[in-house]
Amino acid sequence: MLSSLLAGPAGPVVIFFLRIIDVSLATTRMLLMVRNNKVLVPILAFFEVSIWVFAVAAVVQHLSSPWHLLGYAGGYATGNVVGMIIEERLAIGLATVRTMVKEGGADLAASLRGSGFAVTEMAGRGRDGDVEVLYSVIRRRRVTRYVRMVNVNAPGSFVVVDEPKAVHRGWLFPLRKK
Repeated sequence: MLSSLLAGPAGPVVIFFLRIIDVSLATTRMLLMVRNNKVLVPILAFFEVSIWVFAVAAVVQHLSSPWHLLGYAGGYATGNVVGMIIEERLAIGLATVRTMVKEGGADLAASLRGSGFAVTEMAGRGRDGDVEVLYSVIRRRRVTRYVRMVNVNAPGSFVVVDEPKAVHRGWLFPLRKK
């Protein structure tokens, strides 16, 4: 039953979607691995490789079919994009946001703090003179809200968003009492 499905015209389509799933899992797994997520990474890896073995076996059985090969390659390409979209929507992890503000940095910092963001203020000097530098470490899923607040309260500010490798203590991770 299953082998006849994969041998027929639906085979390349099935392989295409299997590859989308396994490559999406692989992309998400790799991005989570960079963030040191020891719980989800092995679970995703198990399902990823299980689906991959099934898809590659189906292609190997039908190597003479260009449609099966096209389904395999097309699913791989599409799966990369889908995996990036999934990971972006999950927004697991932290982001470092540095904002250079020409005027109104203290007001912007107060507004951000009022919305639950921790902000460190510093004086800086840019190409065109003095700036106020606002530094925050926030959850990635809140980056859009943070940047939107900057755009509303201090349009024209220069914003840089990075991913920190490690964060120790601070308001997100206070020192735990024993």
